[in-house]
Amino acid sequence: MPTMINCDMGESFGLYRMGDDEGMMPLITAANVACGFHASDFNHMRKTVRLARQHGVRVGAHPSLPDLQGFGRREMKIEREELANCLIYQVGALKGFLEAEGMTLNHIKPHGALYGMAARLEPIAQAVADVADIFRVPLYGMVNCLHEEVYKARGHQFVGEYYADLEYADDGGLLITREHEAVDPERAAQRSLTAIKEGTTTSVGGKTVRVGSDTICVHSDTPNAVAVAARVRETVKPYLAAA
Repeated sequence: MPTMINCDMGESFGLYRMGDDEGMMPLITAANVACGFHASDFNHMRKTVRLARQHGVRVGAHPSLPDLQGFGRREMKIEREELANCLIYQVGALKGFLEAEGMTLNHIKPHGALYGMAARLEPIAQAVADVADIFRVPLYGMVNCLHEEVYKARGHQFVGEYYADLEYADDGGLLITREHEAVDPERAAQRSLTAIKEGTTTSVGGKTVRVGSDTICVHSDTPNAVAVAARVRETVKPYLAAA
C-alpha cells in the first residue's frame, strides 16, 4: 500500500506564529489542520485550507481537547458524549472552510493528549468513532492499540501512522512532550523507511515494536521540521502515494 506524509498544520493563533506551513506544504500529502481548540482560529483555518488547495494537499481535521493554553497536550476528564460534541463542533467548522474553497474533508486525526487518551481509554476512542460516524472519513491512529481496535470494529477506515520525529516507548506508545526538540533528519528518514519496509521501529529501550506506515507524520513545530520532512520525503519517495 502506498505511503503518505502528513503534518499537523495551521497551529498559529492571532498574531502568534507556530510552524513553517509554507515550507512544509510542498513536502506533504495530507495536512491535519488545527480546529481552534488547541491552536488556530478562523483566519488561520481559512488561510491553511487555501494554502493546501494551492499545493494539491489533502486536508483532514485535527481536533483536540479544549485546551488552548496548554496546546492540547494536557489530559482532562471528559465524558464520551461531551467529547463527541466538542469534536463535532471543531470538525464541522473546518468542513465549512473546506467547502468554501471547493474541497472535501479527507480524514480526522485527534491531536495531542486526546490522541494518546484514545489509544488506551475505550470511551475516548468510541467518542472519536462517534464523530467519524457523522463525517464518514478515515481515522488516523496508531496500530496495536484502541485506535486500531475500536475504529476498525466500528467500520471506519483506519490509517496506521508512524511518527518520524517522536520516540516510542517500549510498549509501542508515543513519548509526547509539551515541546518538540530538533531531530536528526537522516535518522528520522531511515526510521521511516524501516517502518514502511518492516512495520517496526526501535523503542527508547532498544525493543522492536510494531508500528503503522500508511502515513508518516512530521510535526510542523519540530524546530527543523522542513529539513526533516524533506529528507523523509526523498528517502521514502519510491513508496509515496500520488497526491
